[in-house]
Amino acid sequence: MGKDDLIKKLRQGNFVRANGEVLRMINLLRSKYNKLSGIGRVLAERGIAEDEFVDSVNFLAEEGYIHLREVATKEAASLADSDYADLEAKLTGKGIRLLAGGITDNQIEI
Repeated sequence: MGKDDLIKKLRQGNFVRANGEVLRMINLLRSKYNKLSGIGRVLAERGIAEDEFVDSVNFLAEEGYIHLREVATKEAASLADSDYADLEAKLTGKGIRLLAGGITDNQIEI
């Protein structure tokens, strides 16, 4: 396996791990929204870089595991149209099912 293949495999592993970390962190207050800026700070202490965090939030939202909304207006939002520091998130039913083991996703380490 070449150097490029090893780097690709490492990044894929980090992505899968980060997805699980982000999902579990958002789950801490399952029925409440959590500010992404606060979650990002906590996960940075756990070794998840800001770009990895943003990639995971984007993936989880696009796959329907989390719902995003603007902190100020409480209106639904997407990461593509907003700065993540202006957003908050909570798990969807699909996200709760994933954490409870009702469904699986090979891109999320639970």
